[in-house]
Amino acid sequence: MRPRRTDPGRRDRLIDVTLEVVAEVGVAGVSHRRVAARADVPLGSMTYHFDGMDELLHEAFTRFADRSAERFAEFLGAARDRDEAVAAVVDLVHELSDPRTDGERVVMYELYTLAARDPRYRAITTAWMARSRQELARHFDPQVTRRLDALIEGLSLHRALDDDPFDRALTEDAVRALVGAPGRTA
Repeated sequence: MRPRRTDPGRRDRLIDVTLEVVAEVGVAGVSHRRVAARADVPLGSMTYHFDGMDELLHEAFTRFADRSAERFAEFLGAARDRDEAVAAVVDLVHELSDPRTDGERVVMYELYTLAARDPRYRAITTAWMARSRQELARHFDPQVTRRLDALIEGLSLHRALDDDPFDRALTEDAVRALVGAPGRTA
């Protein structure tokens, strides 16, 4: 009798691989077969670990949103004052729109598309936005926080999708104008 193979991290790996597949082919291209093959696990592992594709996608997008919120907290958590918080927001916009993060951005857009139609996925984005605003609120008042959260999304989207993306100076000017901080001195 062949010894049984143990793989305690398999479920987590399947979730991470699902995010990779979403980044490559979108939600419409995700299948149990494709995820299992990419993760190098038997197809039966999919139904062992997940009740269906919706559970797998929900888990994957929840993980994505949690990781994104953690990254947001890393950027803003290091800021000791308002000027450093402004600089952190500018850095965050440029990180989110960097071509090296194209896969993550595609996953984010796929999540937004699901959230537009399905309340279960909207709950993920709502929780994610709340966490982002909580980090911003450490440095800015509630009205500014809400507007700044939207500005980060919009600036990141425009920088990522524009053939001629704007530079850091424009981002910093926009953030400073929104938060009521004095302009740059150079």
